[in-house]
Amino acid sequence: MKTVCVCFEVHLPLPVRWYWPWEGYASPEIKKYFDMEKAFQNFTRLEKDMTDINRALADSMDNGGKYAFDISGVFLEQCKWTPGILRSFKELVSMGAGLIASPYYHSACPLFDDLKEFETQVHMHVETLEDLFGMKPVSFANPELLLEQKVMGSIRAMGFECFIAEGSQNLINGSEPVCVYENEVPTLLRHINLSEDIERMFSDRTWPGFPLIPEKFAAWVAGVQGDVITLYIKYDALQNHLRKNTEILQFLRDLPASLAKQDIEMLLPEEAAGRYSTEKLPSLHSKKTARYGMHNLLGNHAQHLYMYELQTIGDELAICGPDEKSEKLRNIYRHLQQTDIFLEMNAEGRRMGYERAVNNFSILSDLKRSLVEGCK
Repeated sequence: MKTVCVCFEVHLPLPVRWYWPWEGYASPEIKKYFDMEKAFQNFTRLEKDMTDINRALADSMDNGGKYAFDISGVFLEQCKWTPGILRSFKELVSMGAGLIASPYYHSACPLFDDLKEFETQVHMHVETLEDLFGMKPVSFANPELLLEQKVMGSIRAMGFECFIAEGSQNLINGSEPVCVYENEVPTLLRHINLSEDIERMFSDRTWPGFPLIPEKFAAWVAGVQGDVITLYIKYDALQNHLRKNTEILQFLRDLPASLAKQDIEMLLPEEAAGRYSTEKLPSLHSKKTARYGMHNLLGNHAQHLYMYELQTIGDELAICGPDEKSEKLRNIYRHLQQTDIFLEMNAEGRRMGYERAVNNFSILSDLKRSLVEGCK
């Protein structure tokens, strides 16, 4: 029997504010570098949409569906503004939904030379999920589905049973990602086309596949040869669809039954990883990948320089004591690692990439000044 794993990434970044050095050298606060008012407005607008979507997913699970959620620590911290959103995710987990661990701050730290920061953030995320949901996740995915082979030893040592990454062409070379792949931790790769049929195309009336109904999608899945299809979908895409096409809710409710008619079972990632024999894919051990390519994260000089500066600041923070000011600096520093910040500096297809980079370096410069003063 063929298997489908449906995973959702739930993340809402803290937006970086425009920082002007002439504002003065006040003590470092998260609101100095991030637009918390905008973050609050962005989050509170989500409540009704998220409640409707999660209710549809609950109905889908009653119909045999299984889903796994990668909920970032940044998102979970924002849940204090609207506790009903967190309650709705807790309900799904109590019904059998799975959780996926990742670096707490949706961070680019898997790319750091030293893995200590990566390991710290993963432990933070696991502990937070255990505290909030009473469940220890056993599947793992990096932000942007990043594949960086050097972290696999750490992931294995932390006890994860499944690793999920992007099914990029530089890995699969014209084939389709339809297996559990041999690695230090059994690895699933996102099926990009089928994932984006839901994530990007569902509401596009010019798309030849419109309207996408569950029976049609299940037939497409059935037509793919292989053991397991991994769908990894950004949760905010469902919200965007809901505002244009409320049929997304019925699609989610009816998807399990349509898949079952095609003899396709829905499983959690760790269940699929434990069911099937692994297949070799040598490129996993020799190449990197991320959503839409590594160039989106590290494709220009500004992004590389920002990565270097982050690691320099991390080295300086490592020698600071555990006092209140140092902890405040670490929190700011970790929020500045969000992959969204790297993506905004990608000038390709993005407006104001250069201006964003200049602003980000101004913030790093001020943070370094605060760090020097704070560690004296």
